[in-house]
Amino acid sequence: MDFTENFSLKGKIALITGASYGIGYAIAKAYHEAGATIVFNDINQELVDKGLKSYEADGIKAHGFVCDVTDEAQVQALVKKIETEIGTIDILVNNAGIIRRIPMTEMSAEEFRKVVDVDLNAPFIVSKAVIPGMIKKGHGKIINICSMMSELGRETVSAYAAAKGGLKMLTRNICSEYGEYNIQCNGIGPGYIATPQTAPLREKQPDGSRHPFDQFIVAKTPAARWGTTEDLQGPAVFLASDASNFVNGHILYVDGGILAYIGKQPG
Repeated sequence: MDFTENFSLKGKIALITGASYGIGYAIAKAYHEAGATIVFNDINQELVDKGLKSYEADGIKAHGFVCDVTDEAQVQALVKKIETEIGTIDILVNNAGIIRRIPMTEMSAEEFRKVVDVDLNAPFIVSKAVIPGMIKKGHGKIINICSMMSELGRETVSAYAAAKGGLKMLTRNICSEYGEYNIQCNGIGPGYIATPQTAPLREKQPDGSRHPFDQFIVAKTPAARWGTTEDLQGPAVFLASDASNFVNGHILYVDGGILAYIGKQPG
């Protein structure tokens, strides 16, 4: 067998949560190119329709569903519908997430819980729903979109960092609990990625200089640039493919080297 066939996703069914746009969309697109059938959800019909339109424009036949991933009943119903209409899920990417940039002492407990609900409880709920089918099928791949905030703290992101740190440990525990069933659960920790949401932080200033935050990120990144959603596609395909069958409980940080770097000496 050609070794490169280990990276093929041909015949696999992949569910990517919150994949109407952004990082989830880029991963889904890569999975399609690797041969997988794409299934995604989003929180409302408007976002699902937006996603379907984008997939169609890229020549991808995707299956889109409305589902709140924090609602266990909705998630169980969605997985059952996918298994009945499309087939058993081989690959799950827990991509859906939110962030609230609020200083900790100004953040309400309700706001904190909301971030944890979407970024940590939802991956638990969706993983729990797909694991029985994966056990029955004899294999499965679960990929959690973690963050550098799984390892680092930063002002205003207490809830996000706490949730992503928890997601890192959930990743390791799913590996520990279900590895014997040939289920691999790993995480991807993106660095700072250039997306429409971060575009204002990269805009040129009136004097032609870089935005201060843009300067900060580029200076902290050995690669000396922001990441792109395409930078996440190779790692995502690897972790979803047979090439990673003995990789389990690992967080793959795709950050241009930020976590390895203490920064330049001033002066």
